Amino acid sequence: MRGLQGCGETATIALLLCACSSAPDPQPGTVTADQAQQLDDAAEMLDANSIALAPGATANDRTTP
Repeated sequence: MRGLQGCGETATIALLLCACSSAPDPQPGTVTADQAQQLDDAAEMLDANSIALAPGATANDRTTP
């Protein structure tokens, strides 16, 4: 019987540790910190690769070769 009592205590401790997680579950549709960083990196890459159009020009004014 002593072995079963130890299993019960271990299971109780494991359940308590799982219930005390430090990070709350994100709400559906929210962005995690990692995803926000990836979006920032992508935006910086797009800004670095963008071309400057002449004042008053639109994307439709470009000529294609």
